[in-house]
Amino acid sequence: MDLLNTLVDKGLRRELPTREEALAVLATSDDDLLDVVAAAGKVRRHWFGRRVKLNYLVNLKSGLCPEDCSYCSQRLGSKADILKYTWLKPDEASEAAAAGLAGGAKRVCLVASGRGPTDRDVDRVSETIKAIKDQNEGVEVCACLGLLSDGQAERLREAGADAYNHNLNTSEGTYGDITTTHTYADRVETVQKAHAAGLSACSGLIAGMGETDEDLVDVVYSLRELDPDSVPVNFLIPFEGTPLAKEWNLTPQRCLRILAMVRFVCPDVEVRIAGGREVHLRTMQPLALHLANSIFLGDYLTSEGQAGKADLDMIADAGFEVEGADQVTLPEHRAGEAGGCGSHASAGCGSGADAGCGSGAEAGCGSHEGGDVCGTAAVATAGEARTDLVAVRRRGAGTDLAPNA
Repeated sequence: MDLLNTLVDKGLRRELPTREEALAVLATSDDDLLDVVAAAGKVRRHWFGRRVKLNYLVNLKSGLCPEDCSYCSQRLGSKADILKYTWLKPDEASEAAAAGLAGGAKRVCLVASGRGPTDRDVDRVSETIKAIKDQNEGVEVCACLGLLSDGQAERLREAGADAYNHNLNTSEGTYGDITTTHTYADRVETVQKAHAAGLSACSGLIAGMGETDEDLVDVVYSLRELDPDSVPVNFLIPFEGTPLAKEWNLTPQRCLRILAMVRFVCPDVEVRIAGGREVHLRTMQPLALHLANSIFLGDYLTSEGQAGKADLDMIADAGFEVEGADQVTLPEHRAGEAGGCGSHASAGCGSGADAGCGSGAEAGCGSHEGGDVCGTAAVATAGEARTDLVAVRRRGAGTDLAPNA
């Protein structure tokens, strides 16, 4: 296929595809899907080999958010039966982080619901970052706390944060249909503040909210312009009790095409499969590793992922390897002077969390009774609700039960 040959050549040169080419990837048929995956896989392997970076989420404060993001189980007015708790103490957060690191995670992502942090909140998170770094040599820490005020990114950087996550989520043209309590421009500004402070910026999207192919291409091109080190791709989990509860629009094939398009537009950036991986890709998850070079280990913010061991087995069985703490994530031309994987001077290692207020990584799917992995049940089609694939998190941070890592 001439389109795919052209996109591979452009990806190896870090050349931006045209919008028409990106749209054409999303429009390919299921008959051509394996060819699309193989082509995007060449670009992924050129820049990242067969390494898979593992990230681990710690939800520092869950629920009760004043924002109205339609996709979020923690939103204002959400009736989703999620865990609700206030700030974890630094030692509690450090203990939760240690579980993920023991399971092979390289990056800890500290997330808190809310519009944005107060200065006291920044102090709390700074104490938590110190506790985690004091007890775990070489760990990378990303913060995801919502919209940042002036000076807060610099304070987080001084406290030892390596990265900051804040997702654009959807296109500028449709943003007002998803959220009304803040703007698309607010989100762009926060990503820019993270960049300016020397933090490795992480910003991505949510697919499956009823958007068009044009919307998906718009937001990915906007991300390319912002130039984050990491682009998390979330697949909407339609939580019961949220406005988008009936938006079951994704198939595994659609998810793979979206990931391929992101890889072609952002060839040398860490692309992470984030919330909704187990729900929508299901048994096709291993194919997605040929497109993305990063995933979350274990559970998400408010929902459960497949067992951590299943993640590790999947990576090994698919012929990939877990990225070690001594390995640099991003290609050399994007790496910081200090040898991290950030693309900016003094930057950290751009993986970032994919979650938090308005990020969309509220999702994932349950490990279910008996430890079943998602995708072992009947196959769903687009538009068909599969609430059996969504399990609210009842373990780990904020509970007395052991985490999934």
